[in-house]
Amino acid sequence: MSEYTDFLVELFEPFGPVRVHRMFGGYGLYHDDVMFGLVADDTLYLKADETTAESFESRGLGRFEYDKGGKVVTMSYYLAPEEIFDSPEAAALWARRAFEVAFRAKARAARRRARK
Repeated sequence: MSEYTDFLVELFEPFGPVRVHRMFGGYGLYHDDVMFGLVADDTLYLKADETTAESFESRGLGRFEYDKGGKVVTMSYYLAPEEIFDSPEAAALWARRAFEVAFRAKARAARRRARK
């Protein structure tokens, strides 16, 4: 994929196996077929929701945004904290949190599809 995504796969090794998938000019980071991270311009973003967003916001870490036809689209991925790049334990902790959020979101979406 890229040197940066290869580095991230190694960084998240204590969390578990991570697969990288190219998408829309960036990359998705997957664990057990659940996307928990997003890489754009060699910058890592982690999945968040109402239960974890404060952990990012209290550190001044912003959400991933992109321009779509002149409109700014904001996604539920936040800039990863710098501390994860220095500590495999911190990397595993933040990856686990992001994975849990992504897993819950995937389960909710599957339940909604099943009701239709």
